[in-house]
Amino acid sequence: MQVALLTEANASQYRSLMLHAYEHAPDAFTSTPEERATQPVGWWLKRIADPAGMTAAFGAFEEGELVGSVALEFTSKPKTQHNALVIGMYVLPQCRGKGAARALLQAAIDACNTRGNIRTMKLTVTQGNEAAIGLYRTSGFEVFGTEPMAILTPSGFKAKVHMWRHCASGNTAA
Repeated sequence: MQVALLTEANASQYRSLMLHAYEHAPDAFTSTPEERATQPVGWWLKRIADPAGMTAAFGAFEEGELVGSVALEFTSKPKTQHNALVIGMYVLPQCRGKGAARALLQAAIDACNTRGNIRTMKLTVTQGNEAAIGLYRTSGFEVFGTEPMAILTPSGFKAKVHMWRHCASGNTAA
């Protein structure tokens, strides 16, 4: 298993992986495969390799195949540019249990720690997804709230657990 920063060359693989994720893990994502399938290639490129540097995505590869990914979103807004948002964490079911999710998350953490201005990473996870919550907790994330009825899934309304972690690159003085 190899983890690398995704580039423009990975856009097609990334799109395929995420459309699979939206279809096969509908409770985990706020997007549907139908709405994302209509997005132009430029949308997917911006998600993984935004020329403005406001996104970054990492992929886990097994024998050259993209089997997992996680992305980061940044903002240029002065009052919130110290935050990074972790989005789109997914690993194909047949590749789970091999450390891909942990390696992807660590790559995202390392990227935030070296970016220089990131003080916190935030994410949401669907309530009840104990494997993901456990992964995030062991990677330093803490729960700071739960949003009831955050998404309507095929199995009904689900809450989203909000989590955050401090980043080493951010100065702790306010």
